[in-house]
Amino acid sequence: MNATTTWICWLFAAYLSGSIPFGLIVGRAKGKDIRKHGSGNIGATNVGRVFGTKWGAICFTLDVLKGMLPVLAYKMIVINSNESGDTALATIGWMTIAAATILGHIFPIWLKFKGGKGVATGLGALLGLWPVMTLAGVLVAALWFVVVYTTGYVSLGSIIAVAALPLLVTVIALTMNHLAITQLTIYITLTTLLAAVVILRHKSNITRLRTGTENKVSWSLRK
Repeated sequence: MNATTTWICWLFAAYLSGSIPFGLIVGRAKGKDIRKHGSGNIGATNVGRVFGTKWGAICFTLDVLKGMLPVLAYKMIVINSNESGDTALATIGWMTIAAATILGHIFPIWLKFKGGKGVATGLGALLGLWPVMTLAGVLVAALWFVVVYTTGYVSLGSIIAVAALPLLVTVIALTMNHLAITQLTIYITLTTLLAAVVILRHKSNITRLRTGTENKVSWSLRK
């Protein structure tokens, strides 16, 4: 296969990986359709709310892995075998693989394109984009935890963390002297788009936060 065909195949595989509805699968294993309970979302937060923290953590881990593994595999199998190395074109290809996993989670073909909000899968994709996005992903995860732990709102933590992502990526990338301006532009552009998509997916949460009707998690400092 030529490079374009190979990339398309990987793109499709990454989307399918991201579209695996682990929240729904966990719910089915527990005898319930998660879409009919709690907030109706198939993500880890709702799974934890309906079935308990342990199952929420399991769903979160699986959602992270389905975003991370295709990105890591593409790097090791495709990019590392390319003599041109980590060029701007390779970076674009790599980040579109990451984007495909996230879009798969948000718009899964199996569920009539009605999926989750992309936070856990997005984190997994970031962790797989070594090293710039990986470090940014770790910092974003830490910021998310601090906000959720202090306020009790998972949605607020997700919104603030993803909004900070483009800035964190910019700062980290600028400290890497070997990074070309074209690659920096790619990183900033795609993370900004990712942030916009995730925030838009939280539109109903933003409304509930403003009206004071958003649900809190039980392990925050403010209960």
